[in-house]
Amino acid sequence: MSITGAMNAAISGLRAASLGTEIVSNNISNALTPSYGTRSMDLSALSLGATGGVRVNGISRQVNESVIADLRSANAAQQNSQAAVDFFLQLEDAVGIAGDENSLGGRLASLEESLIAAASRPDLTERLTDTVSDAKRLVDGITNAAQEIQDMRTAADTQISEDVATLNTALEQVEQLNIAITANQSRGGSSPALLDQRQLVLDTIGAIVPISVVPRDNGAVAVYTDGGAILLDITAATIGFDKKNIVTEFQTLEAGTLSGLTLNGQDIRTSALSGGSLGGNFEVRDTYGVQAQEQLDAFARDLVERFADPSVDSTLSTGDPGLFTDAGAAFDSADEVGLSSRLALNFAVDPEAGGETWRLRDGLGATTTGLVGDSTLLNNLQSALETSRTPASGDFGTSPLTTADLLSSLSGSLASTRSSAEQDLTFTSARFTELTELNLSEGVDTDKELQNLLILEQAYAANARVIQAADDMIETLTRL
Repeated sequence: MSITGAMNAAISGLRAASLGTEIVSNNISNALTPSYGTRSMDLSALSLGATGGVRVNGISRQVNESVIADLRSANAAQQNSQAAVDFFLQLEDAVGIAGDENSLGGRLASLEESLIAAASRPDLTERLTDTVSDAKRLVDGITNAAQEIQDMRTAADTQISEDVATLNTALEQVEQLNIAITANQSRGGSSPALLDQRQLVLDTIGAIVPISVVPRDNGAVAVYTDGGAILLDITAATIGFDKKNIVTEFQTLEAGTLSGLTLNGQDIRTSALSGGSLGGNFEVRDTYGVQAQEQLDAFARDLVERFADPSVDSTLSTGDPGLFTDAGAAFDSADEVGLSSRLALNFAVDPEAGGETWRLRDGLGATTTGLVGDSTLLNNLQSALETSRTPASGDFGTSPLTTADLLSSLSGSLASTRSSAEQDLTFTSARFTELTELNLSEGVDTDKELQNLLILEQAYAANARVIQAADDMIETLTRL
């Protein structure tokens, strides 16, 4: 080999070592960067006649696509479970837990105690006033819980809209990245940074809805949901959704008063995009929220009907509103939806509405005061709470229940469902954590990179010595 050939070979080695050192540096600095794929040089022998050396053919990116796919699936499942847990925790806070005086159970217990106290001294106005106050606190607790349910459904509807917007933007980004990656590869280049960016965007999509990523020619990919919808194949699909500013108890997906999803303008089953945060928010809005409202309405109905019975208050006629009313009027069984949000104390006993507390003792339909020592009605009201009756609606079974039993059943059902949701979240979170750690272990191996750095330093030094030796030879020759 000539001196010039040796120098050229050494210079190519220096270039490769320099690039390799830069790659190692980037690998180590991005060891914990999400979606970063380990880089490595693709080298081949350079031989032109008697001249040798090394050619850098490109930079490769190594990732474990199987682990990445499992990690996306686990992230989607975790997001889905988290939506359910957040809903039930917030709902349980609204209903309250046993032992809390501000819970529905605590407010109901306070009303019972007030009725007992008032019945022992029906002549004391302050005890009647306390009973009315506790009855209003119970009403407020029920209406507040009903409003909380609708607020959570509204928040879920808003989050669906945000997820859809994020999904559409991300799909457009993947489409553009596909074009750029394909263009680079068709020219014989590599696109590790673009591949990193595409993986990051796909991870964003995968958290919203579970997806399958299918390779296409020249580095492009197609994206399908696990439910079978085509999100991207050459061109990105457009997901449509109409957000509501306020969701009420009368609005449901089945009734057509809430928006579902469209795919390129065509209606699509929400189950086709279920499983991630998008599906979780649909469940909150259309399943969990609706079921919770139905149960609360059923409890409110039972409360209203107990006190509207003329056998409890002889001053009432059939069809007259009792102590608890539907916005001040008698309850119509055909209009149960949203009753818990309209529940109100009878205006006849509410001083703030122009009523008189003595009617709690003498009868809601009484026109004048009766015997101040007569506790018959107060005892009847207290007994109405403790009477076992079969709920006319709701998922409470067919066994007769007292008001306290009915509320306990409602609270217990919420606690059980919340516990089940938390178990699902624990499982999905553990799976996501394990796969995250596995993905990191499949990524940059810093020990190996440091070993590569030592090898590159040695290669650099060796090539530098060759150049130095060649330089010494040329200098010697020029002195002859």
